[in-house]
Amino acid sequence: MADFQRLALSERAPGVVQVTMSRPEVFNAFDEAMIAELDGAFAQLCEDDAVRVIVLAGAGRHFSAGADLQWMQRASVAPTDWNLEDARRFAAMLHRIDSCPKPTIARVHGAALGGGVGLACVCDVAIGAQEASFSISEAKFGILPAVIGPYLVNAVGRRHARRLALTAARIDAAEAQTIGLVHRVVPLAEIDTAVDACVAELLAGGPGAQREIKQLLGQLAVGPVGAEVRELTAQTISRVRGTSEAREGFAAFLAKRPANWILR
Repeated sequence: MADFQRLALSERAPGVVQVTMSRPEVFNAFDEAMIAELDGAFAQLCEDDAVRVIVLAGAGRHFSAGADLQWMQRASVAPTDWNLEDARRFAAMLHRIDSCPKPTIARVHGAALGGGVGLACVCDVAIGAQEASFSISEAKFGILPAVIGPYLVNAVGRRHARRLALTAARIDAAEAQTIGLVHRVVPLAEIDTAVDACVAELLAGGPGAQREIKQLLGQLAVGPVGAEVRELTAQTISRVRGTSEAREGFAAFLAKRPANWILR
């Protein structure tokens, strides 16, 4: 794996890599360099056939305080063209994680602020510690959560997203779970047990099927199921039924044995 200055990559279990944001002195706030490293790390891991699941975590007391304020201060006096390219890189990094063909888990503890909430939103599963707190804090600095906005809306819906962004209110993990920002809340001492349990569930599924799930669900919007959507789903399942992975899955089930993708 490539060397990173702001990230630590480690094998959490066979087939499972943990990407840990490693700037605890600034609560894992990210700047241009960390954005580039996150993009590079996920690009590498998404292409590695040996990697089945990716866990995103933060070192120290907090998951991520969002944007580094020194980075934002530099942006406030930078030319418009610089700001546009900088924002495009941030948007590309979030898209990289969101569109990763491998299942992703956010391990959230401490504070998740601004873009840190965005990082949780782009992961497939978010598991939070009971003491975790969340805030879409950009309005306090006279800016807005533009780049993370679509992912926030996808996670919690438009009205909750508006409330969180307009008020910049800090909510606790219980409320975050209620509105869909995180999927499970556990005591901090049990968060790694909960992450490992989720990893085990993910490793039991076919990696090809999981890739297809992410691709298909990424194309579906909430609303009426019209002819185009019905055709897309029919074409998808008819194609996937004929794959070697599907044949192996059914054969393993009927033979009452583990499928060949289950790591032992």
